[in-house]
Amino acid sequence: MYLFVFFDLPVGTRPERRNATRFRNFLRNDGYDMMQFSVYTRVCRGQDAADKHLARVEKNLPPRGSVRALQVTERQYARMKLLVGMPSAQEQTGTGQLVLL
Repeated sequence: MYLFVFFDLPVGTRPERRNATRFRNFLRNDGYDMMQFSVYTRVCRGQDAADKHLARVEKNLPPRGSVRALQVTERQYARMKLLVGMPSAQEQTGTGQLVLL
């Protein structure tokens, strides 16, 4: 199962930039990979793990902005089509391999 987090956060003032950076750093430290700007994804081993990580995201939300989460199965994720551009290094290796960057 994959957990996607989409966000659009204000960055007009210094505190807003700090909150946006803290949220992005939380996602990276919690095992999410950046798929696109403001789109992060994480592999979860079942519904219980997805619920746990979704609760962690909710606990670390910034005070303002828009944050959304979406859960999809492996099969649904595999059907995603890349229309323009190249897959990231994480996407090319798959979820079963260790990637050192």
